[in-house]
Amino acid sequence: MSNLRVDGARLWSTLMETAAFGRTAKGGLCRLALSPEDAAVRRWFVEACEAIGCAVTIDQLGNIFARRTGSDPDLPPIAIGSHLDTQPTGGRFDGILGVLAGLEVLRTLEDADVVTRHPLEVVNWTNEEGARFAPAMLCAGVFAGAFDLDYALSREDRNGVSFAAALAESGFDGTAPVGGRPLAAHFELHIEQGPVLEAEGLEIGVVSGVQGIRWFDVEIAGLACHAGTMPMKLRRDALQAAARLAVAIDEIGRSDPDTSLSTIGIFEAYPGSRNTVPETIRMSVDLRHPRAEGLDRLEAAFHAAAEEIAAALSVTIEIKPVWSSPPVVFHPEVVGAIDAATAQLGYSRRSIVSGAGHDSVYISRVAPTGMIFVPCEDGISHNETENIMPIEAERGANVLLQAVLQFDSAA
Repeated sequence: MSNLRVDGARLWSTLMETAAFGRTAKGGLCRLALSPEDAAVRRWFVEACEAIGCAVTIDQLGNIFARRTGSDPDLPPIAIGSHLDTQPTGGRFDGILGVLAGLEVLRTLEDADVVTRHPLEVVNWTNEEGARFAPAMLCAGVFAGAFDLDYALSREDRNGVSFAAALAESGFDGTAPVGGRPLAAHFELHIEQGPVLEAEGLEIGVVSGVQGIRWFDVEIAGLACHAGTMPMKLRRDALQAAARLAVAIDEIGRSDPDTSLSTIGIFEAYPGSRNTVPETIRMSVDLRHPRAEGLDRLEAAFHAAAEEIAAALSVTIEIKPVWSSPPVVFHPEVVGAIDAATAQLGYSRRSIVSGAGHDSVYISRVAPTGMIFVPCEDGISHNETENIMPIEAERGANVLLQAVLQFDSAA
């Protein structure tokens, strides 16, 4: 089986076919979790898996498990998981590559009449992006016990639609319990979403772990007043406080060069009138660092800056923690299988830490887990111009196939 390879043309064809679900004018994807577009690609995925004889199970959060039986019915499955949902202006490969490469692995094994010892399950995890329902990786998190079921079902999008309502509308409100399914391992193929592999001319990233992430919602409250009558020295301008805080957050992200990161992704001003001093600002803050102590340092600096600015401009600044994902180190046996498979295939490689969060972060709490990266053009992701080459998808899927086979035979 060491000579077995995926059908790269078939994999690329499925990537292009599924890119029709939620296609944007710029050639990207808008396929928010549990939207009609997400429901459509989910139906496509279920039909494709059933066409090769997989048994499909859907749990109470819409996580989809497509199982190919193994020769030993007593063994837990090896999972290959990622996500089909996207950002509002997302690309064609973030997450989707991992799910469709899993499907291609099963198709390749079916074509070659190869039966693994373990059952294999391709998993589509619901709401990985967190773009519609915060936090990110929500349903993998429930599976792993980080959140409870009711918490996930109660999440609301910015229009006040609950996760439970959207799930029912999508038709993917399954009945299987969330979690409690033993997994022998969890493999995830993903685009790097950064520039390192491309810059170094390397073909595969063997992911050793994922950096920590903390999300916050910030509300700054000042006083709305007339822009032409209130003297500058008497104003309590929420927008000016937000501007100073934004600069401070940027400086915090640059405090540990090439390691720390900070981002403001949402920024809203109220009442939103041209000749009224803004009274309320709502903004999001994303802090990242590969070490827990580094995250603590960034958060402490963030709070200190907010307190100083609030006092200087006579506003109040409320910081609400939304989500925290600690740094993760992946399982050495799974990482070893990925590294050995890459070497066997003759692809150039390096060890790499993921800067982005993935479903594998939570699944690593309940199963041996590892990830494979392939380069993406200019390191661009969460963008409609996100791009990879067909050969890069094929290489990643071949590493996935061989790593799963090696783990299956050795476990």
